[in-house]
Amino acid sequence: MVSIDFDVKKIKNLVFDVGGILLGYRWEDMFKDHGTDKEKALRIGRGLFDSEDWTLYDSGIISTKELIDRFCIKYPDLEEEARWFLNNAILMRVPREKVYEELKIIKEKGYKIYLLSNYSQELFELHTSDLPFRKITDGELVSYMVKTVKPNREIYEILRDRFSLNPIESVFFDDREDNVNGAIACGFNGVHIKDQSEELLLEYLRQF
Repeated sequence: MVSIDFDVKKIKNLVFDVGGILLGYRWEDMFKDHGTDKEKALRIGRGLFDSEDWTLYDSGIISTKELIDRFCIKYPDLEEEARWFLNNAILMRVPREKVYEELKIIKEKGYKIYLLSNYSQELFELHTSDLPFRKITDGELVSYMVKTVKPNREIYEILRDRFSLNPIESVFFDDREDNVNGAIACGFNGVHIKDQSEELLLEYLRQF
């Protein structure tokens, strides 16, 4: 059984990151299936996901076209594969049906469910619009909506104020420890799901 360092009985609100929590990602496998060698795939991944441009993209400040154009200026030898990757981004996601079933059970018990995620508008809708958890959330705050990203303190405060959440009665789940720490610094309870583990997340959800 997982160890929980807060009082589950006091929790009324569960707040979830999306990527790595409610969705798995298979971007490396995408490139493998496409025939892109591993070294080139990793260069594209680092060049995109670890860049300041990706933060601007998640913040809704630049478009997909601007993102890829900027990337191709920096890495012209990777242009063909990078454009293919973003044009086929739906293939990146891995839905987590067992998690969605647990969310449905949690919702039926009376808990409220919220989303707090770093995502561009285009990718967020592409990855989630047809998935069942979107139909049962009580509120969604995605970075592109507010022009700021986790773990900036501002986004947690917006979440709290917009949905009138009492942080002591709320727990936030994320696969990045810095994002969890950001929530804890704003008074929320936090759970770090290491290695994007679906099984670990399920263990936690079954405590509610």
